[in-house]
Amino acid sequence: MKTRVLSGGVLVLFIAAIVLFNHSFPLALNLTLALISLLAVMEIISALGMAKNYILTAPSLLFAFLLPLVQEPVTGGALWRQVLYFAYLVVLFSALIRYHKTTTFREVGIVFSMTLLIPTALSTLLELRELGGRHGMFYVIIAIFSAWISDAGAFFAGTLFGRHKLCPEISPKKTVEGVAGGFALNFAAMLAFGYFFHAIYYQREVEVSYLALALIGLGGTATSILGDLSFSLIKRSCHIKDFGQVIPGHGGILDRFDSVVFTAPFVCILVQLLPLVLH
Repeated sequence: MKTRVLSGGVLVLFIAAIVLFNHSFPLALNLTLALISLLAVMEIISALGMAKNYILTAPSLLFAFLLPLVQEPVTGGALWRQVLYFAYLVVLFSALIRYHKTTTFREVGIVFSMTLLIPTALSTLLELRELGGRHGMFYVIIAIFSAWISDAGAFFAGTLFGRHKLCPEISPKKTVEGVAGGFALNFAAMLAFGYFFHAIYYQREVEVSYLALALIGLGGTATSILGDLSFSLIKRSCHIKDFGQVIPGHGGILDRFDSVVFTAPFVCILVQLLPLVLH
């Protein structure tokens, strides 16, 4: 427990550092997401036992690293993203045709889908920064912390009060009580973030949408649980406990960002329909 809390604190400080340096060095967020995407894809490829299949892993890892680097404000347009997607598609399936005797479509399909999913979903955090304008990092913080606070609420509520299993065949430790705790804490935290941003940080000069924050608290928890269970299912199919041990007390990069993979796109869609900052 102590190690888990300490590691979580370090992650929070790391995110805070990125926020502080956003104006002077905006590329910091791109580089961070590029590294996270690279490590996450590497973890899942290793978990699937395909790490030595270099014709699949090399282009996949390169794509995962480069995608966050060809987002705004680095390239200024969608052309390089389209080129990267197309190049990855051509290289991977050309490799399948060339090495079809030793590489199966199942292997290519699994690696291809996971490599597209993880960096593409995480890159929506960069879209959120652009959507938020001068408040862009507030949008990013809300998306990340919506996933993490939901996880924390579920963990502590499940540990203290958990009695009824949610999906025992997929994630034996998840409980209905934990889910309720995740919803309650995330809902309250999102409203608290909004109040701090509106009343304390900007001293009521900027208005926020508490409706949007409430929906993020509820929808963010639901998508966080979906992401966690989805990657738990992958882990069970691979017969592994954690994707890695990069973060003490949490496991691998994917064990900490699996929920963000689902929550960030949800928040990105929602704020385009219902902006967080009203003026």
